[in-house]
Amino acid sequence: MAVFFISFEVMHYLYIIYSKSLDQYYIGETVNVEIRLEQHNTGYYRKASTSKASDWRVYLIGECIDRSHARRVEDFIKKQESRKFIKSLKVDQEKFNDILERFK
Repeated sequence: MAVFFISFEVMHYLYIIYSKSLDQYYIGETVNVEIRLEQHNTGYYRKASTSKASDWRVYLIGECIDRSHARRVEDFIKKQESRKFIKSLKVDQEKFNDILERFK
């Protein structure tokens, strides 16, 4: 009897959301940005920093090949510790795409 394993990678997304009421950005990764945004806005993550607001909006989304790729990009952006850097990614899509490509 032959046993076959089917392996497939699930597309992941790096996302940056913004809350106007907190004037704050949040960077994360997920397989479904729409569901994750709803979770942030409804306080699903009770102890998370995003639970302090319900007006989170998608600021930027990047398509990643898998969770590991998304986490590497997320870590890189977080290490910049810069609102200016985050804003520059939205203005300069090529810069954002270069970062996504670099961490594949």
